[in-house]
Amino acid sequence: MRSTKIAVIQGDGIGKEVVPQGIKVVNEAARLFGLDIRWEDFEWGCDHHARTGRMMPENGLDQIAGHDAIFLGAIGWPTVSDVESLWTLLMPIRRNFQQYVNLRPVRLFDGVSSPLVNPGNIDFYIVRENNEGEYSEIGGRMFPGMDQEMVSQETVLTRFGCDRVMRFAFELARKRKKKLTSATKSNGIIHTMPFWDERFRAIAQEFPDVATEQYHIDILTAHFVRRPASFDVVVAGNLFGDILSDLGPAVTGTIGIAPSGNLNPERRFPSMFEPVHGSAPDIAGQNIANPIGQIWSGAMMLEHLGAPEAANAIVDAIARVLASGENLTRDMGGTASTDALGQAVADALSIHPLEARRHG
Repeated sequence: MRSTKIAVIQGDGIGKEVVPQGIKVVNEAARLFGLDIRWEDFEWGCDHHARTGRMMPENGLDQIAGHDAIFLGAIGWPTVSDVESLWTLLMPIRRNFQQYVNLRPVRLFDGVSSPLVNPGNIDFYIVRENNEGEYSEIGGRMFPGMDQEMVSQETVLTRFGCDRVMRFAFELARKRKKKLTSATKSNGIIHTMPFWDERFRAIAQEFPDVATEQYHIDILTAHFVRRPASFDVVVAGNLFGDILSDLGPAVTGTIGIAPSGNLNPERRFPSMFEPVHGSAPDIAGQNIANPIGQIWSGAMMLEHLGAPEAANAIVDAIARVLASGENLTRDMGGTASTDALGQAVADALSIHPLEARRHG
C-alpha cells in the first residue's frame, strides 16, 4: 500500500480516549505489514463549536477532501444540540463525500456474553443507505405555538440511490453466504417502501446466485432477537438501517465493540470510519470507555484502503483478547482501563505476526 494520509477527528467525550487506542493498533499493524500511514489531526467537534460557533471550519471539507480516509471518534456534548452537531459536521461529510453506504458488521465473539439464551453463531453485515431516505432536510413547521401547529418531514428515495446501495449489498452477499435480506414496510408506507421493494426485485435479477428475502421492519426486528444467526447481509434504508445496526450489536452483548464504515465505494472521496457508540459524556475522562469499536473501525479502514491482511490480523487480535477474558472494560464485566484494553489488542497483534501474515 502506498503512503496513506488519514484525517483524524477525535471529536468529543470518549472519542478523545478511544481514538488514540485505535491509532496505536493500526500503527502496530502498519509496522508488521509494511504499511506507510500518516495521520493528521483536526480538532473539530463541540469544543471547536464553543470556541468558534462552528463544529468545523467553513472550509473544513476542503481541508480533508484530499485524504485517503477519515478516522472519527464520536461527536456530541450536552452544550450543543444533537441537531447542530449532526447536521453541521457528520451529515456534510457523509453527503458531500458521497458516503452512501454505511457498513456495520455484527459478530458475536467468544468471551462476550449475549443477552440471548441461544444466540448461535452471529456473523452478518448491515448495509444502510446513508445519503437519502428519511433523513432529508425537506419539511418544515407552520403555526408554531398555535393550536394549528403542524410539522412535516419528507422521505426521499431515488432510483439512483436505491440501486447503488442495493448493488453494493448484493456484491457483498455474493462474497459471503450468498443471502441478502431487505428491510421494508410496504404494507404501511404507501409510496416509498413499495418503490424500495420494486428496486430490490429489479436489482435481484442481476444476481441470480444470491438468495433474497424481504421482511417488514417490525417482524425483522423480532427475527434479529429470535434468530440472529440466520442472517448474512441485510440491506435497509437510512432510518431502518440506523435502528437495525444498533439492535444487531446489542444482541451480541454490547455496542461498545461495534464498528462502522461510511463508504464511498468508488473511492472518489475519502470514506469515514467510526465506532457505533456515541461520545458518552457520563463516563468521559475516566479511562473506562471500551476502545474495541474504534479499533475494529480501524481494521475496516485498512481493508477499504487495500490492506486486508493487516485488517484481518487486527480482528484476529481482538478475537483473541476477548476470548481470553482478560483486560476487559467495565461494560464487558471486567475492570481494565481504556488504555489497558487497547494495549492488550496491540500486544496480541504483535505476538503472532507470522501467523497473521499466513492466515490473513
